[in-house]
Amino acid sequence: MTTHTWLLFVGTVLIFMSTPGPSHLLMLSVSLSNGFHRSLATAAGDLSANTIQILLAGLGLAAVITASRYGFAIVKWAGVSYLLWLGVRQILASYRRKSASPDVPATTLRRLWFRGFVTSAANPKAVVFFAALFPQFLDSQQALAPQIAILGTSYIVIDAIFLASYGKGASWLARKLRARDRVWVERAAGASLVAAAVLLGFRAHGSHS
Repeated sequence: MTTHTWLLFVGTVLIFMSTPGPSHLLMLSVSLSNGFHRSLATAAGDLSANTIQILLAGLGLAAVITASRYGFAIVKWAGVSYLLWLGVRQILASYRRKSASPDVPATTLRRLWFRGFVTSAANPKAVVFFAALFPQFLDSQQALAPQIAILGTSYIVIDAIFLASYGKGASWLARKLRARDRVWVERAAGASLVAAAVLLGFRAHGSHS
C-alpha cells in the first residue's frame, strides 16, 4: 500500500465523520448522563462493531449481508427502535424526579457497551462505507491481511478520537451545570438518544430508496 492511498483513505474517513452520526449522538447522551469515563464503554461497543464490519468487508462478506434486504432491514430497524425506547424512557424518567439524584443506580458497563455496539451495527451508513468504499483502497496484487490491518486500525483510531471528543465535551458541559439543572442534562441525554434514533431511521429508510 502506498502512502498516497493511505492518505486518501484517511481523508475519506474524515469527510465521512465530518457530520455527527448516530454513534456520536449516542456518545453525547451517555457522557451527559453517565460521565466521560463510563461513556468509554459505549465507545468500545461502537468500535467493536466497526472491527467486525471491517473484517467482514475485508473478507468480502459485507456485500452478501447488505444483499439480504429483509434480514438487514430487521437489524437496522431493531436498532432504531432500541435507541428510541431508551431516549423516551430517559426523558420520561427525568419528569418523575426534580433533579438527578446522585444515588440513582448507574447503568452497567455491559449495557453501555451494548448500546454502542447495536447503534454502530445497525447504522447503514457504516455498513455501506465498509462494504462499498473500504475495498476500493485494497490492492488485490498485494497481501490483503496487512492492508486490512492498516486501514482498519487507521479507521478505528480516527473514530475513537471523534467519539472521545464528543464524550469529553458533553462531560465538561454536564460538570458546569448546577445541581438543580441536572434534570435538564437527563432530558438532553434522552433527546440525544431520540435524535440518534431518528437519524438512524432516516438512513435506514434512505438505504432502501
